Amino acid sequence: MTTLADILRGIERGVFPAPDLSITVVPAPSDRDTCVIGLTAHIVVAADVDPAWVADQLDLDDIAAPLNPPFLYALEQLTGREVNGIDAMLVAPALTEPAERAELTSDLTELTDLDRPRIRRAQRYRDDVRAYTDPYGGLVLTGLGLAGRQECALEVPEDSRGKGHGRRLARAARALVAPGTHIWAQVTPGNAASLRAFLAAGYLPVGSEALLVR
Repeated sequence: MTTLADILRGIERGVFPAPDLSITVVPAPSDRDTCVIGLTAHIVVAADVDPAWVADQLDLDDIAAPLNPPFLYALEQLTGREVNGIDAMLVAPALTEPAERAELTSDLTELTDLDRPRIRRAQRYRDDVRAYTDPYGGLVLTGLGLAGRQECALEVPEDSRGKGHGRRLARAARALVAPGTHIWAQVTPGNAASLRAFLAAGYLPVGSEALLVR
């Protein structure tokens, strides 16, 4: 049986589900994780629901329908969850050059005190969260999120924005994971500054996702 992890690992390798306007229903990857993912001409519903129920809710000729409010609301009601927002999904390979990895992480300090709002929020959605700060007060987080994928998140203080720090932290995240792996970022499409930072740091947009949380 195909799993969401299989699909995400395939995307990391550049292998996507067929762009055939179809919907793939796979089990929720964990008790924490339920989602709807939009890819090019393909939708993935990762939830513990009957595929027949999904088909009954949708006009299967409308590929946008699974990420529109009527279906997401029905999925909320069925699963007892709430949509946490619809984000763009971006992914990048880990950096492999030792000198570049060392340069990007040389001014990062790993935090042992994780009692910060941004970190506590990350711990709701990820396991093994690690947090690093830089001399400008920026924050980069890594952890294992949806279907065990490696994810990152950034925070740049207001007085440090517009100076390239977000782009630098996004690239540093690629040096904080093991060579040969990938790291994902989820960005609200309206957050143009964050989206530009990740794109400039070498992340590629691969789809969109609606995460449903308890």
